[in-house]
Amino acid sequence: MKLEGYTQEWKRTMYCGEPRAEHAGKKVVLNGWLRARRDHGGVIFIELWDHTGVSQVVFNPEIIPEAYSRAKELRGEYVLAVRGTLYMRPDGMENPALATGAVELMVEDFLLLSPSKLPPFDPNEADNVNEDLRMKYRYIDLRREGMQHNLRIRHKAVQYTRNYFDKNGFLDVETPMMTKSTPEGARDYLVPSRVNPGDFFALPQSPQIFKQILMISGCDRYMQITKCFRDEDLRADRQPEFTQIDVEMSFITEEDIINLIEPFMAGLFKETAGADIPTPMTRLTWREAMERFGSDKPDMRIDMEIVDVTDVFAGGSNPFASLVANGGAVKGLLVPGGGSLSRKEVTDLENRAKELGSAGMANFQIKDGALKGPLAKFISDEAQSRLVEISCLTSNDIFFVMADKSWVKACGMLGQIRLEIARDRGLVGGGWKFLWVTEFPLFEWDEAARRWSPVHHPFTAPMSEDIQYLKSDPGLVRSRAYDLVLNGVELGGGSIRIHNHEMQSFVFDALDISTELARERFGFLLDALSYGTPPHGGIAFGLDRVVMMICGSKSIREVIAFPKNQKAQCPLTGAPSGVDKPQLEQLYIMSTAPEEREA
Repeated sequence: MKLEGYTQEWKRTMYCGEPRAEHAGKKVVLNGWLRARRDHGGVIFIELWDHTGVSQVVFNPEIIPEAYSRAKELRGEYVLAVRGTLYMRPDGMENPALATGAVELMVEDFLLLSPSKLPPFDPNEADNVNEDLRMKYRYIDLRREGMQHNLRIRHKAVQYTRNYFDKNGFLDVETPMMTKSTPEGARDYLVPSRVNPGDFFALPQSPQIFKQILMISGCDRYMQITKCFRDEDLRADRQPEFTQIDVEMSFITEEDIINLIEPFMAGLFKETAGADIPTPMTRLTWREAMERFGSDKPDMRIDMEIVDVTDVFAGGSNPFASLVANGGAVKGLLVPGGGSLSRKEVTDLENRAKELGSAGMANFQIKDGALKGPLAKFISDEAQSRLVEISCLTSNDIFFVMADKSWVKACGMLGQIRLEIARDRGLVGGGWKFLWVTEFPLFEWDEAARRWSPVHHPFTAPMSEDIQYLKSDPGLVRSRAYDLVLNGVELGGGSIRIHNHEMQSFVFDALDISTELARERFGFLLDALSYGTPPHGGIAFGLDRVVMMICGSKSIREVIAFPKNQKAQCPLTGAPSGVDKPQLEQLYIMSTAPEEREA
């Protein structure tokens, strides 16, 4: 088929998704991809697609025989320029599912701009295609309406974000993409320096230190939409490179952050999803969230709550008595309607509890007016009555209990069971349920390293009333940190920062970071803190996660134009890839990887 140049006369006069009934009788030119082709009784129909939608295009041999003859050679994903007149579709032939479904374009002439090989998959059916194949041919995958929609929502989210923070007096400041490696948290991506042999830059895991230095510099209010990099194991909501909405403010408390972010999120979801988000949003301390839901990012659409039944199992001869006597915890979860669970379903849940690290999970039910279950015979009548009272157990329900010497672990394991039961039994409600989680522990014990490590990062300020425990019992210290959670997904988090050089050194001591090591890793920040630092704090959101939630996608890969797969590879470009030896030699690097690597 003859290919011709694209000239002014073939430029589109309308997008494919624009024709409407009021345009009938109008001569137009459409440009786009051939999405579908049908041959009905000698008349050829095609759907011409661009990012705005599709229009039905008709080649009728009785009107333009020459164009009809050439149209027989057209195939899927060919790029065309089509000229003709818009007509109302015949009665009964309208397509109400399409915005353009009232009209069709009767072709007078067309131009083949670019042919296409047979695509490896149909864009209309890409949901059923292997993800790596879709990512290898991302340019075809992105032609799907769903992916185009996600890109538009992401664009709207970015524009709204910039405008919102600009109106609130924030300065958009770029921070370096190549910085100093500070081995805290996830592994860094390293960049070798050719002009400084043997030295390396690190790609930033976040702009944390730089935005704090901006506050010390008097910038007062900073924001940035920036790339961050973390070399960590991947999940549906993680990528090695991701985009962060980063915010920092001077002379503030937690309330200032919350009062800034709640209207931002409400406006963002209104702008992009048409959703009305109620404010003020619910708040829970970290301890309350763990106690009631067994998670520091609980899904508030699930009505089931964990209850404490430790006292029920105190004393006596029940299997949990000694654990309780030694400071352990016993937690319970009522599953409404769970009395209908089969023996196999209950056994599967008990096995799942063991997979999570529990020694076991028991259950109680009421049958024939009496409390039944593996542990019922080990507790007194009074304890049985107390358990039924606390759990609100009825004959239709089942009540699971789990114990552990660690309160956090007992809550967390049952919290995961809560989540899985709710998903499996359709007990997850609808809507958007935002939640602030506050007062996280400042430290957590790293059993492998045998030392305390920061729950967030070492620059998070402790609660004033807990400073007394920094040396004597770091596990009791609460932080001035906060996360914003939506439907069980952490959208982002932040904290009030340490703004005092002496306090920062005090926290480093608690973390067993020596003065020499602190100087080596964070000397420039410690120096800056000693030159007059305002009280400051901030928050950062994963833009990809926020857009994923708005779009209802299951993975952030669906809202990133060119993501990496679960092996941190780019199937489209083949990155990461090997490089020639001379390149490595210029950087004073030698590879120790096996010569024959897996393709």
